[in-house]
Amino acid sequence: MSPGVTIKTVAQAVGVSPSTVSNAYNKPGQLSTALRERILATAAELGYAGPDAAARTLRSGKAGSIGVLFTDKLSYAFSDPYAVGFLAGLAEVAEQFSTSLLLMPISDADTEGSTTAVRQAAIDAVTVFCVDEGHPALDMIKARGIPMVSTNRQTDPDGLWVAIDEFAAAAAMGRHLARLGHRDLVVLVDNNRPAGGEAVELSLSDVDCADCEQRIGGLRSELGDVRIRIMSGGHNAVGSGRVAAELALDSQDRPTAIVGLSDVLALGALEAMRTRGLTAGRDLTVVGFDDIPAAATAGLTTIRQPIKDKGRAIGRILLDPAVTEHQVLLPTELVVRSTSGPAPRS
Repeated sequence: MSPGVTIKTVAQAVGVSPSTVSNAYNKPGQLSTALRERILATAAELGYAGPDAAARTLRSGKAGSIGVLFTDKLSYAFSDPYAVGFLAGLAEVAEQFSTSLLLMPISDADTEGSTTAVRQAAIDAVTVFCVDEGHPALDMIKARGIPMVSTNRQTDPDGLWVAIDEFAAAAAMGRHLARLGHRDLVVLVDNNRPAGGEAVELSLSDVDCADCEQRIGGLRSELGDVRIRIMSGGHNAVGSGRVAAELALDSQDRPTAIVGLSDVLALGALEAMRTRGLTAGRDLTVVGFDDIPAAATAGLTTIRQPIKDKGRAIGRILLDPAVTEHQVLLPTELVVRSTSGPAPRS
């Protein structure tokens, strides 16, 4: 912007009021097309880029932006199929209300830096996507008084959330595996380590994801006295599922079923099986969770949840004043495909 050029400068040059120039940028529907084009052309000639965004936010008290908090690298939002579907649904509603999305990766290692970022963010509302409930950044959101909708089911009667019944959904998968006679399972979970690194076997106390704990509990509730081992190969990625499954498949006591707590991890397990000449559904059962688009292509038995609908519902709670339901429990469905079959006989 040229020094000294202000909204008043443009108004004088066009012969209109400063508020009319402001409307050309912020409320174009209130002006004729010809007048708005004349104002914008004059502004361009004078080197005026438009009203200052920060000043406009201070005047209106609105930033016109929703923060999306998640604990992973920014690239995760564009590479993970579940995250992509969720953000697509949220963006659909945000567009209807002329609101933007601000993606905010929250670090578990640098909680102070994350909290500072949340304190300074120009946002009107927040949705929490895969962030531990005890993270200090969430306390900062509450301290600022910003509306916050979680993707985790909460017991707080005043809490805002859109979620699924993780326990019940996993219990449906547990019943399916029990009917097929499976008594020895490996459950694949993600962690915060790099994807596809060294695979490790975990105890239940090592699992730091509330959703994963609920899903493991749901499986156990229907399988009774069975052996369940928990393994991880890094954060939620196909490579993590592959290396974790390799640890299970190459052990002397190979399981009869592998349960990926996401489809992405289960797809990695299918890769590990193919390289060993094993067929899912015959030699070993592999199941997942989410029903991302690639699950159907792979013939993966999984739990379907309405991923995009979750994003849409959160967007409506945050932006649509007509929405009065602030706690939404979405349905899930067991989808049986070719990767699950009877447990092999010993």
